[in-house]
Amino acid sequence: MSGNKSRVQAIYEITNRKVKPFKTPKKLEEMWATDVFTLAKMQESLPKSVFKSLKKTIQTGEPLDVSIADVVATAMRDWAISKNALYYAHVFYPLTNSTAEKHDSFVSVQGDGSVISEFSGKVLVKGEPDGSSFPNGGIRSTFEARGYTAWDVTSPAYVMETDNGVTLCIPTVFVSWTGEALDKKTPLLRSNSAVNKSARRVLELLGHTDIAPVSSSCGAEQEYFLVDSHFAHYRPDLLLAGRTLLGKPPAKGQEFDDHYFGAIPERVQIFMQDVEECLYRLGIPAKTRHNEVAPGQFEIAPFFESANVATDHQQLTMTILRQMAKKHGFTCLLHEKPFAGINGSGKHVNWSVGNRTQGNLLDPGDTPHANAQFLVFCGAVIRGVHKYGTLLRAVVATASNDHRLGANEAPPAIISIYLGTQLEDVFEQIRKGEITGSQLAQVMNIGVDTLPEIPKDPGDRNRTSPFAFTGNRFEFRAVGSNQSVAGPLVAMNTILADSLNWIADKLEEELKQGTELNTAIQKILKEIMEKHGNVIFGGNGYSEEWHKMAVEERGLANLPTTADALPVLKQKHIEELFDRMGVLSPKELESRFEVYAEQYLLSLEVEAKLVANMAKTIVYPTAMKYLSQLMNTLSSLKDIGLEGDLSIVKHISTLTNEMMVQVQKLQDAISVHDFESTEAKLQYFAKTVRALMDEVRKYADALEAEIADELWPLPTYQEMLFIK
Repeated sequence: MSGNKSRVQAIYEITNRKVKPFKTPKKLEEMWATDVFTLAKMQESLPKSVFKSLKKTIQTGEPLDVSIADVVATAMRDWAISKNALYYAHVFYPLTNSTAEKHDSFVSVQGDGSVISEFSGKVLVKGEPDGSSFPNGGIRSTFEARGYTAWDVTSPAYVMETDNGVTLCIPTVFVSWTGEALDKKTPLLRSNSAVNKSARRVLELLGHTDIAPVSSSCGAEQEYFLVDSHFAHYRPDLLLAGRTLLGKPPAKGQEFDDHYFGAIPERVQIFMQDVEECLYRLGIPAKTRHNEVAPGQFEIAPFFESANVATDHQQLTMTILRQMAKKHGFTCLLHEKPFAGINGSGKHVNWSVGNRTQGNLLDPGDTPHANAQFLVFCGAVIRGVHKYGTLLRAVVATASNDHRLGANEAPPAIISIYLGTQLEDVFEQIRKGEITGSQLAQVMNIGVDTLPEIPKDPGDRNRTSPFAFTGNRFEFRAVGSNQSVAGPLVAMNTILADSLNWIADKLEEELKQGTELNTAIQKILKEIMEKHGNVIFGGNGYSEEWHKMAVEERGLANLPTTADALPVLKQKHIEELFDRMGVLSPKELESRFEVYAEQYLLSLEVEAKLVANMAKTIVYPTAMKYLSQLMNTLSSLKDIGLEGDLSIVKHISTLTNEMMVQVQKLQDAISVHDFESTEAKLQYFAKTVRALMDEVRKYADALEAEIADELWPLPTYQEMLFIK
């Protein structure tokens, strides 16, 4: 079957596809967390003393009593088997932004040849995958393979049901035989511990005596694209790179703003409902779904959860989106920029800190100017983001996210904070040394008698800010769609803990000198604003004026590419920050730079090879076939005494030749291997290889615009974006 026939057949299959019938959803209470080994299920199946010990570890962070592991393992196994599970898996998150799992069965062969189901506490607590086969940045050599997974009791076990069966999944950390973190979860747990210690110091100084453990929370909005699988299977770039490396923009894109919040297509909504049912069974609080800005783009957003559980749930959400898409005949694209010329996908990470006794520590209340506790914690965030803004940029740096950051669709690569007019005014008063009040929320009268008056927030929102305050939390908008949220959470937790410790040191010093508490707080906040207030910006983050002002007047860094941002992880003050807070050792941090740099280079190398191969084996033959047809047509016209237009032949011939010249340059470029450092290689790929890929694409896309549609073999943007 020729490429063109394949494309036509794909359209036929899609337009004649039967939509999966809508099924009446179960009641929420019937679905909720049925596939999770929750505290309630633990209480039902465990002895009272064992449950009490386990609950204390989960809720307060007390060390796990290993002596209860056998009892817990037996109860967990019995529950899983009752759900038809035959296998269990330690689930962990390596440094690739992906999810990893090793499956083992409950089967234990007895001496007489019979079998029993067995799952011991030892097996529950520790597993042993290969510690050298995953990217580890040199921590483990190939011949040093031992690594361990260890049960994370704070994140609940669950069963994952697929067409292949049911598996008990146990969230774990992943560490090397020598103790270094090889995963995303271990540093996140450490950073939560750092936040707890530093926040409790500050709360005690503010006069609190009953202080529950403090932890960070997270709600991650997930954007994604859906493309019919018939189209995706005929696109080598979508299959191997997750984005279209070639493709002419359609005549209509997103310029009419008719997709955003529009009616969800029937087939997509049924897919969404199946996704949500699966999420609810896993206790994942999916709350919102809607069409996003670009055609074919959608979003799902959850309620807030503790950061560790939210991270696990976010990874599960991405897995379920991909799996469920296949069942509905879609391919789910989580790449940050799968289609050029239209909006890409991000993952807005809503982040806050709080506890059971003091509540949300980033809630300003109705009178934020008088809320000293909020002002202290918000001030700590301001200091942290200014001091370590380049770190926040580094933890969202990937080859795919480079296509978003800095474009007029996503937060720029300059890290600033948006507070809103109310809080910006309060902190400006603090800078000047006198707090007089704060703007109050108002009521909006729309002028329609039948409509009620609508409460109006005291501050607007700013979609161009990478780090924006949104009422009672900060929203880190620069995180990529395909990324784990663990890295950004680790960075935010760590810089907050560092700043809270700095504030606690300052407060202790002032109080020892007899300074009244509120006076000491105002003095410290004034110092923060004088030294770090430059990071606050409420204007248009996309504008050239801001980019110039940020760098030249405010001293903020502009790191447009991953090649510019990743070396931040090697800077001494970043190393000292993570080491001081007990989150990452210098060796662990260095390994992350090496792994992320390698992932970036490999991603671009794969894309470059794909661009060259697609140009040579798909576009070039199609162009030559079309040229041959044109020449035959012109010859036929000449035979009957008519003159054809040779200009189109010359134009297509020129485009084809220029494309192949650029292909050769690209192939030569990716064969270069002599670099003085990893940083030099990063810059080479960012500036040279990517530019050559764009040059090849320019000519290939121009050819798509000229070649007869009936000959073009690749599914087009028009088809992939609009046929659902």
